[in-house]
Amino acid sequence: MKSLNEIGIFKRISLKLTIVVSFTAVVIIGVYSYFNIKSQSDVLLSEVERHANQLSETVKNSTRYSMLFNDRNHIQETIMTIGKDPTIYDVRILNKEGMIIYSRKKEEIGQMLDKKAESCYACHAENKPLEKLPMKDRTRLFRLHPDSTRIMGIINPIYNEKSCWLADCHAHPKEATVLGVLDVSISLNEIDQQLINNQVRVLLFAVVSVIAIGLIIGLFVKRWVDRPVKELVKATNEVALGNLNYAITDLGTDELGYLGHSFNKMINRLDETRLQLVQSDKMASLGRLAAGVAHEINNPLTGVLTYSSYLLKRTKDNPQMQEDLNVIVRETMRSREIVKGLLDFARQSTPKKHQVDINEVIKRAISVVNNQLKYSRINLTTELNDQISKVTADANQIQQVCLNLLLNAIDAIGTNGGSIEIRTRLTSLPPKGNTQLKSAVCSKNHNLVYKEFKIGGLPSIQLKIKSNGVEGFMNMDPVYGNNRHFFGISLSGNNSISLYCPLCDVSLIDKNEKCPECNGPVYKIIIPNQGHLLGCAAFNDNWQKWEYIDCRGDRKFVEIKIKDSGCGIPQEHIPRLFEPFFSTKGQKGTGLGLAIVWGIIDNHNGTIDVESEIDKGTTFSIKLPLA
Repeated sequence: MKSLNEIGIFKRISLKLTIVVSFTAVVIIGVYSYFNIKSQSDVLLSEVERHANQLSETVKNSTRYSMLFNDRNHIQETIMTIGKDPTIYDVRILNKEGMIIYSRKKEEIGQMLDKKAESCYACHAENKPLEKLPMKDRTRLFRLHPDSTRIMGIINPIYNEKSCWLADCHAHPKEATVLGVLDVSISLNEIDQQLINNQVRVLLFAVVSVIAIGLIIGLFVKRWVDRPVKELVKATNEVALGNLNYAITDLGTDELGYLGHSFNKMINRLDETRLQLVQSDKMASLGRLAAGVAHEINNPLTGVLTYSSYLLKRTKDNPQMQEDLNVIVRETMRSREIVKGLLDFARQSTPKKHQVDINEVIKRAISVVNNQLKYSRINLTTELNDQISKVTADANQIQQVCLNLLLNAIDAIGTNGGSIEIRTRLTSLPPKGNTQLKSAVCSKNHNLVYKEFKIGGLPSIQLKIKSNGVEGFMNMDPVYGNNRHFFGISLSGNNSISLYCPLCDVSLIDKNEKCPECNGPVYKIIIPNQGHLLGCAAFNDNWQKWEYIDCRGDRKFVEIKIKDSGCGIPQEHIPRLFEPFFSTKGQKGTGLGLAIVWGIIDNHNGTIDVESEIDKGTTFSIKLPLA
């Protein structure tokens, strides 16, 4: 895989994005500049045209009376005076035959013009002169030669009036329509220069704008795209090399930032999955090991049990030895059960339950560790409630639980002395916050329990979630009434949320129900043989309803508390205490003790909680249902 530094600069998305945006800016500014310059040119020419027309009317009106009196000198003088304006190229009057009779340029007087020329054709087309000409037909633009300045010419027909045919000279008959044409030509040198200056300014503006836009876009692309993409590429390379501990730094709150957060979550899940695969391999090895252990250890244990039972019969007259031999027989049988329990743990077998006196089980566990308690100078106090009725449980497994917890407490205290307290009592707990969802399915009977992602050490309920067009997964807290949900997408206060089965996409929203607290949508999950779980699908509140469990009311439990004054457990280790092969004892522990404890309690439909504080001790609380 190529690193980002090996990718050519012209292949990078940041440069491509900058080039595309800059090219778009060039096109937009170019089109805008073209129409802007054209508009300016049209406005200026229109203004010059209006000025030329006004000038033409002024000349026409100035010479009107001189023409009525046929004062040729005065007409010529007026034209010469007006023609001195530097912006005026030429002023002349032509008669209807096309002869120049008055002109600013005296050498032109008496010359004939071609009536088919552009300047004459509008009035002489097909020898039918127009009575009135629109402005556009009276205006023309031309150059004397290709390199000369543009010139605008405007013709103004001189129409025959009543005063003309009634004048004393009778120079013009009444039937004549057009007597002549006043032709005014204006130089556009200043206008063209102004247009050139405008074009230069617009061009400079366009160049500066494109450069500025390119730099600004490049800066923000580098900050908002290039840097996050580099970080993402680096992260994927690290993961490809096997570094699952690499985490992307905060990339912001936009889509790339969200991608970075999702990448981190994915890596965490990948790391957890890898660990679970390792643990699965270990569990598989444990299963094979347990099968071998069951065979190899049970044989010598059988010999120990046989001879100790034989000695029991021969020492009936020695009560002290009888008591010691009874301990050997009982613990040998328990060792056989432990080996079998290890195999059962690997195979997830069901415990053999019957009516058990919990206090008696605890006393048997204490008798096993009495010597270790004395050696470690640990003061053991018990407060066992005699009113506790018998519990349906596997006595050997519960004894194993108590023994494991006592041994852990002894190890935590060490050899410097301390105390252990064991208490039992009856308690009642509400269903909410204490009932685990061990099974959940959609309407098509697809399993929703997701063992690969745990919350509070328990397999979660995985659902597909869609909010505001964004899809992802959420993992629901498996304890009824708890709301330690994990959302794979971001949610805000005004979400339109839909929930689906992750396997078949069937909707889990109950359209006939509304949340009684926020009036939002309600999800409905089937709990096999135990009704339905309802809950607020807007997740604006903690409302949940499980009628099957709620109608049974509070449940009675036997609570066992084992408290020690040992070194305590770091808070960051507590969520992983019951994971197989996780140990806080380093090389001294196998990491199976508490995992077995968890499995046993879970198989008894009980719960186990831990409270610990460094240098002050740890308390394990076990709750076993009475029925």
